[in-house]
Amino acid sequence: MSDEKRFDELLIKLSQEIQQVKDNPISLNLATSATTSAIQTYIVTLTEPTTVKNVEVRLFGKTGVITSGFSDLGKLPVDKKREVGEQRKQTVEALQVPIRARTSELQAQALEKNLTTQAVDVTLPVREAPAETGRVHPITQVTDELTAIFADMGFAVAEGPDIETDDYNFTKLNFPEGHPAREMHDTFYFPPKPDGSRLLLRTHTSPVQVRTMLRQKPPIRVICPGRTYRSDSDQTHTPMFHQVEGLVIDKGSHLGHLKWILEEFCKAFFEVDNVKMRFRPSFFPFTEPSLEVDIQCRRDKDEIRFGEGDDWMEILGCGMVHPNVLRNCGLDPDEYQGFAWGLGIDRIAMLKYGMHDLRAFFEADVRWLAHYGFRPLDFPTLAGGLSP
Repeated sequence: MSDEKRFDELLIKLSQEIQQVKDNPISLNLATSATTSAIQTYIVTLTEPTTVKNVEVRLFGKTGVITSGFSDLGKLPVDKKREVGEQRKQTVEALQVPIRARTSELQAQALEKNLTTQAVDVTLPVREAPAETGRVHPITQVTDELTAIFADMGFAVAEGPDIETDDYNFTKLNFPEGHPAREMHDTFYFPPKPDGSRLLLRTHTSPVQVRTMLRQKPPIRVICPGRTYRSDSDQTHTPMFHQVEGLVIDKGSHLGHLKWILEEFCKAFFEVDNVKMRFRPSFFPFTEPSLEVDIQCRRDKDEIRFGEGDDWMEILGCGMVHPNVLRNCGLDPDEYQGFAWGLGIDRIAMLKYGMHDLRAFFEADVRWLAHYGFRPLDFPTLAGGLSP
């Protein structure tokens, strides 16, 4: 016979003995009866806390043998009630003591087992807090550095959608119909709408300049950092990359102001005292005149040092905002003029921090991020230092 079936029979017997005591209290001492002793012995042999709990419920639960067996105690004659009540009290104590003892024993055994099998090596080094192990991506860090520098010059940050219209991305920026940048091999287009127009992923953050000029009257002084998209991929190009563009519109803005802003930016960003810059004529549809800017540098093996040496490196394009762009944005070019510039955030991050492959920026490799990333609480400031 299984232990569970034997326990079922003991409960039946205990129920019968409870009835016998209620009929004749002096006929049996229930707390010391053979049945009660057998139940006590059964409890001591249990090996699982859940089984002990099940025994307790079957004895003392709402429908348990003890609970239901003595439920009519109040209806007994007065001469029996006192004696039966005393027997009930002694029986409850006789059965609860081994239940509590066995529960404590099993809990102690479980704790001992856990301490043995799940021991903690107190000689191991303490794990660093998430704020210490986490790292800020170089793109985020450099964007914060750019923002700190230009904010100190009085620039605001302007943002716009990644998905743009052809009008904002090309037409209002003086790109003629048939310009190579409008072709599918350079630009990511969405499927045509019923009217034939197509949305696209912006190829630069210049549409944010357009939106700013349409929304805000001069004077304007903003930078426009964000993601941009072009159909290109190699060691130094990815289909998605990051740009920051700057725009100044006022009645008296000129190239001298532009030159000073760019020089101060390069000195602050590359953290050098002096920097030589070279402005070369170029062409962009949205500026006239257009210029490309080279910065003085020295190449030393795999390292590039700025502000010294005899080499030059191109870092950005700039120019005076084209009169057609001003007209397209509702500004009178006879009253207002301005300048703009743009550079790749990914590129200057690679130059400043010695990263050679742009594709690694987007591979989500935590080992790379642990090496090139930045501590999350090292906020770049001009006063405290841009880079840690």
